[in-house]
Amino acid sequence: MTDYKYIAVEQHDDGRIVRIMLNRPEARNAQNRGLLVELGDAFLAAEADDTVRVVILGGAGPIFSSGHDIGKVFVEERTGPNPHPTYGINGATRQGAESIMLQEWHYFFENTKRWRNLRKITVAQVNGTVYSAGLMLMWACDLIVAADDASFADVVGTRLGMCGVEYFAHPWEFGPRKAKELMLTGDSLSVDEAYRLGMVSKVFPAAELGERTLEFARRLAALPTMTSLLIKESVNQTVDNMGFSNALQACFTLHQLNHSHWAQIHDDNYPAALPDDGVPHWKEAPPIVPAAKDKARS
Repeated sequence: MTDYKYIAVEQHDDGRIVRIMLNRPEARNAQNRGLLVELGDAFLAAEADDTVRVVILGGAGPIFSSGHDIGKVFVEERTGPNPHPTYGINGATRQGAESIMLQEWHYFFENTKRWRNLRKITVAQVNGTVYSAGLMLMWACDLIVAADDASFADVVGTRLGMCGVEYFAHPWEFGPRKAKELMLTGDSLSVDEAYRLGMVSKVFPAAELGERTLEFARRLAALPTMTSLLIKESVNQTVDNMGFSNALQACFTLHQLNHSHWAQIHDDNYPAALPDDGVPHWKEAPPIVPAAKDKARS
């Protein structure tokens, strides 16, 4: 087994099931570059292992993932004394919009698409509030199993002035109008409504989430691998023919336009909205509240 710094990998049932756990609980599993690169390596290792039939993706601690890390670790990974090696390749040394576009294409967009098409059945095991880029990781999985305390929110519009995250699956997962509502308000979707929408397959008590997800994975692993793969591919190709992949690419381009707008109007070229632009600082933003059908704000 590979030693990882930011994730933990478990093998179950003689290797037929692999569980990858985001393992930065002190940071609410915020996705720094090191975590994303390690996650990609772990997914590829599971894909290459013919013993593995199902891959579970979970998060250690109270929250599956709070999204992209934009705090101290993020800054140190880029400009500290020992920057992550990916900040010297894949467009990182280019100028202007080209740099952020290529970096985000490789490490936020194309990697997520790659995981969505992994040649294994994947199950997201989510708990707590899943924020913004945490949705990307969850949506890349074939099935989503959630704790009964889970909720889902994308706050990059209300806190960073951005039009959603890089892997823009929101209209496909929430529906068009609900996607607009949740992104314009930053409100959260409850696990029960997520189940009604078909986004979540199973809802288990939080204290039993790990074991019940493993039980569910065992049922999936019992199916012949060729059958599983072709079911996955049939569904994925169907939504691709409906425009899913093209829509993702188009919205990634809009995401880069959004970054370029903010970088152009800020003296320091910061590529997201600041308090002077009309959004609260992300550390001081009002609490996220559930979307309610009979209230402007819960």
